[in-house]
Amino acid sequence: MKKLLPLIFIVIACSNPDKSTSGPKPYVQEGTASYYAASLEGSPTASGESYHNDSLTAAHNHLPLGTIIQVKNLDNDSTVTVKVNDRGPYANDRVLDLSRAAAKRLGMMESGTAQIRLKVQQPAEGYAVNDSTERE
Repeated sequence: MKKLLPLIFIVIACSNPDKSTSGPKPYVQEGTASYYAASLEGSPTASGESYHNDSLTAAHNHLPLGTIIQVKNLDNDSTVTVKVNDRGPYANDRVLDLSRAAAKRLGMMESGTAQIRLKVQQPAEGYAVNDSTERE
């Protein structure tokens, strides 16, 4: 019986339903996205990288630079994964500015904007999922 007590304790401790191991939920945001003008090719971004029309990048107002996000066009269900490497957009009704390549993959070149849902896939180096929170 003495040998069973430690085993029983381990089973009870591991089956405690109050402990959650799922971790924090990834940051999700919905809103309107637009895309960069072609004339910005080669311009510096907030991260120090140059903007390229054919890159899969985006500008967000507060997610840490280097954050990897998945963007879904809510009108046609297309998705693209991009890296946040710039700040913006600066229009009050927008939540994200996308590179032209990302906008093409989302099928929003003709309309210029799209209703999107973004979800953090990977926090930027040195950050945790909890650092990616919406600000008022």
